[in-house]
Amino acid sequence: MKLSPLFLESWLIALVAVSVFFSGVLSDKLLAAEPAVREAELKRVEVIERVAPTVVAVFAKGGAGGGSGVLITKDGFALTNFHVVDGLGPFMKCGLNDGVLYDAVLVGLDPTGDVALIKLLGREDFPPATMGDSDKVEIGDWTYVMGNPFLLATDFAPTVTYGIVSGTHRYQPPAGTWLEYTDCIQVDTSINPGNSGGPLFHASGELIGINGRGSFEKRGRVNAGAGYAISINQIKYFLDQLKAGRVVDHATLGATVTTQNDGSVTVNGILETSDVFRRGLRSGDELVSFAGRPIRSVNQFKNILGIYPKDWMLPIVFRHDGERREIHARLRGLHTKSELLPDAKPKKPRPKPKGKDGKPGDKPELPEMPKADPHADAKVVIPERWKDLFVAKAGFANYRFNQLEQERVLASLKSLGDFASATGTWRLNGQSTTGDPFEMTVSAKGIGLEIRDAAFFQQLEDTDGADEPPGTGGFLIGVHHLRLLLSKGPAAFTDSYYFGSEPLDGRGVLVDVLVCSLSAVESRWYFSRSSGVLTGFDTRLHEDAEACVVRFTGLADFAGKRLPQTWMVRSGEKEFATLRVERAEFAAMKKEAGK
Repeated sequence: MKLSPLFLESWLIALVAVSVFFSGVLSDKLLAAEPAVREAELKRVEVIERVAPTVVAVFAKGGAGGGSGVLITKDGFALTNFHVVDGLGPFMKCGLNDGVLYDAVLVGLDPTGDVALIKLLGREDFPPATMGDSDKVEIGDWTYVMGNPFLLATDFAPTVTYGIVSGTHRYQPPAGTWLEYTDCIQVDTSINPGNSGGPLFHASGELIGINGRGSFEKRGRVNAGAGYAISINQIKYFLDQLKAGRVVDHATLGATVTTQNDGSVTVNGILETSDVFRRGLRSGDELVSFAGRPIRSVNQFKNILGIYPKDWMLPIVFRHDGERREIHARLRGLHTKSELLPDAKPKKPRPKPKGKDGKPGDKPELPEMPKADPHADAKVVIPERWKDLFVAKAGFANYRFNQLEQERVLASLKSLGDFASATGTWRLNGQSTTGDPFEMTVSAKGIGLEIRDAAFFQQLEDTDGADEPPGTGGFLIGVHHLRLLLSKGPAAFTDSYYFGSEPLDGRGVLVDVLVCSLSAVESRWYFSRSSGVLTGFDTRLHEDAEACVVRFTGLADFAGKRLPQTWMVRSGEKEFATLRVERAEFAAMKKEAGK
């Protein structure tokens, strides 16, 4: 049918009128939305400008590659990935968006968690990022990834990508490396080679993670929309250990778990030497919660367990024969000490799982450090003024920083008085809270305790110690260690180091922990982080022994020397006594005749 010119003209006029109407409506809506859009844009710009000075560009030797990092303290401590600094040596170069290239020193390493701590040098007023709470992150939250992908930040100004949180509490198992990403954050925000170690910021500008792994295309290693960041809350648990120059280890339970047909998570294997076994956990028991978080799957349990350090004590709730029980147990290490030495290598990687097409399937992997000039000079010149900031020692990334932490913690003992001159016999008298008089004799040859019409003695020629009084876990050898610590300090022990911080008894506030060993016997000393006061110690006769637990309350002055006044002594769940010191005498060593 042929349309008349008049009909076509009328139709076009009507179409124009409708178009004008809807364009007017659309324009009105766009005009109404423009302030909100503009406000959101300005907010993004403000946040990026605020956090950009905290982003670090980390460079390999001679500029032959690089990664990213983020400042977390004014005095220059910065976080990055273990796989970024691995092999760089103790010193490196780092750039900030102020255009300045700074010297930096390696401080601490977490090979399992893929975290490293470095310290930028030359200033005391670096701009630190504000740490957020990664447990509050929700799927759909907007995030920023900032760093130095493909070494594009030649002026050290970080590149920014913008996206959302795709998943929380993700678990990424090791793949031929030590690296195990537990409870991590998944984002679609672009993470590319060179972004490794850089910050994941929440839209508010708070630091919520450190970027590490990504899922990449099979060619070109370009981000494919699935990146993974180590949660900042996990890093917080290890931070004091990293600041102490340690190579840290993650925790394991000393037991394996499996999922039953009804969905419950039960123990299917357990080490009889583990602390959880001594506390009553057995094969077949159902795990209810760990560290206050419910357990609903094996994957979830690995997620929670993996964020805690070795040797922390944490609460565990389980059901044994239908009975609900709660214990506080000290966690074992995931690796042996030798496995964490610099030259140790992980087991060979398993073959990658194949997809339906028979080709290797997608699996999160570590971005390679982008390559720069292959002819760049690989030699790093260590400035003379920084050389004293690194001390090599087996088991440590940088023992110098551990020495500094030991000095800080031990400074509080000076307020207790001069025990160095008290080289003779110490006599402590008092009574227990149940009214039993006691006398404790502490000398260089042995330790004696008289209480409840019984006498106990620890001869110090046997440096390995014994469980005296029986059932205390070695209280008398622990008192010997206390005398050594007060009179001679760490030099009296075979080995000593600052461990970091941990919650006292798995339920209290964080305390500083100093570890001293003499032969096979180890004592862990706990210091208040607020006052510096020695709050107690644990002594273990050997690694798998039940510890003697001593907790102090109050201080009393005895002839110018101050000692803890109340001593609660227990081992496991059994309390031996709570002793109140009422009198103390300290003698100097008598000179032998003719000398």
